[in-house]
Amino acid sequence: MVFQDRQEAGRLLAKELTAYQNRDDVLILGIPRGGVVVAYEVAQALRAPLEVYITRKIGAPQNPELAIGAVSSDGNMVIDRGLVKSLGVADNYIAQEATKETAEIQRRLRRYRGEGPGPQIADKTVIVVDDGIATGATVAATLQSLRKSQPKELILAIPVAPRDTLERFKDQADKVICLYPADVFWAVGSFYLEFGQTSDEEVIALLQAASNLKSESS
Repeated sequence: MVFQDRQEAGRLLAKELTAYQNRDDVLILGIPRGGVVVAYEVAQALRAPLEVYITRKIGAPQNPELAIGAVSSDGNMVIDRGLVKSLGVADNYIAQEATKETAEIQRRLRRYRGEGPGPQIADKTVIVVDDGIATGATVAATLQSLRKSQPKELILAIPVAPRDTLERFKDQADKVICLYPADVFWAVGSFYLEFGQTSDEEVIALLQAASNLKSESS
């Protein structure tokens, strides 16, 4: 299964979530940057508010694209201890990278949201949306952090992910929706015909558009 772009993936994902349409308790959380493009389509279809939840991966020392863990905006960390041990990654490196990524999270939050408060999570039906999952480190940190805020229901919705990676989220989310659980997986981008970088400006524009739509319908 190959998606034309993130917009198409979002529209297809929304069709699997119609039971949550027009409900006052639903909140869509997009994982920046690319996940927000998918999440915007879901939020539009469900007529639900859109917010961001930022989690940053901690990359390996010699291969920053390889996630050895992740840190979320509330400081929660998920570390792949098996991978850390096999690569011989020092604890002080992990601590330094976590501090750096936490600062980047705060920078992005200020840019996306300004100085305003974060979304209300408690007693909400929270649908976490990304454009796909590879290792799952960032999503795991996201779900663990959100669970602490006591949502009524926590749903993970993604277009594509490795089938074996999805298994780990069954205990972390109340429901997992994946359009294409892939048995053979190389990278998220390989399942899209168009998979360009999403800019901060695009994220801000989508959040503003979603806010305007919500205000018009209120």
